[in-house]
Amino acid sequence: MKCIAFVLPQFHQIPENDEWWGKGFTEWTNVKKASSLYPEHHQPNQPSNNNYYDLTEPEVRRWQAQIAKAHGIHGFCYYHYWFKGKQLLELPVQQILTSKEPDFPFCLSWANEPWTRRWDGTDHEVLMPQEYGEEQDWEIHFNVLLKAFVDERYIRVDGKPVFIIYRTSSIPRCEEMLQYWRKLALENGLKGLHLVRTLGGFPLTEQSGFDASLEYEPHYTFAHGGLNFLWSTKQVGDKEHLVIDYDQIWDSMLERTPHRDGELIYPGAFVNWDNTPRKGVAGQSTLGSTPQKFGLYLSRQIERAQKFFNTEFIYINAWNEWAEGTYLEPDNKYHYQYLEAIKEALIRSAQ
Repeated sequence: MKCIAFVLPQFHQIPENDEWWGKGFTEWTNVKKASSLYPEHHQPNQPSNNNYYDLTEPEVRRWQAQIAKAHGIHGFCYYHYWFKGKQLLELPVQQILTSKEPDFPFCLSWANEPWTRRWDGTDHEVLMPQEYGEEQDWEIHFNVLLKAFVDERYIRVDGKPVFIIYRTSSIPRCEEMLQYWRKLALENGLKGLHLVRTLGGFPLTEQSGFDASLEYEPHYTFAHGGLNFLWSTKQVGDKEHLVIDYDQIWDSMLERTPHRDGELIYPGAFVNWDNTPRKGVAGQSTLGSTPQKFGLYLSRQIERAQKFFNTEFIYINAWNEWAEGTYLEPDNKYHYQYLEAIKEALIRSAQ
């Protein structure tokens, strides 16, 4: 089994974020200013040794790959931001491609949501709109992606580069675009593309043109796991804050039917969930998470994937989503325990 962890690149400064959020903004800005909302709420989360890194520094990326590999993670899936010819947060991946370091597998997930001031991908208070264009725009986008697809480190299935799309139902001519990209892939010497749609927290629609679907957790279960009765609230001042039980959401994930009419499914896993650093009381947080629980639940998800899904990949949310409370990187509370839990889960699954 190969565990792939999503990586957020927003740990370096860009002009757009300086304009929207203030000079020097990175993901660490929200992480540092977080505060505890109720007695059981652990905030702020702090990286071990105050490692508030800059992802454009090569030694940081080498360190990430080193500790990920040492704990059994197969590769990283970097978020890719493309807005009809405009890229954002692209520098870390560009540097990985140019420098050929670190020597660690990776793939890309197109996070094709509009950027909004409320961090929710909706159409309110849009900072960067999302448009898709026509064939000429699709070709420009493909040629940018091709630089990654041809890299020898890029993750493949049957020799075909894996490319994940987050909000597939938002793309007006999605199937046509995918067919066009497959054509361009063959013309450029690739064996094709392995295209994956994300099953997340948005409405699900019937869609053709994909080779597989990915259960992006915990969002998929939040929206489609029949969990309304699991949500509860904490009173924070004069406001109510949504909380959910860690064990119950994992139980819902693991009890979901594996039968999907023959569709190839990549199961998901999540470390924790707490987006209050971004949204404050209006966010959500999870009760009861520990590295030990995560390791046990991941072991069950690996067993389930091997038994029912005929897949070699599990996608973990996430490597470094510090402002959403779901990260594997060492912090001052648990240090390396979440990474050690992955290593132990993989060892158990191989026995």
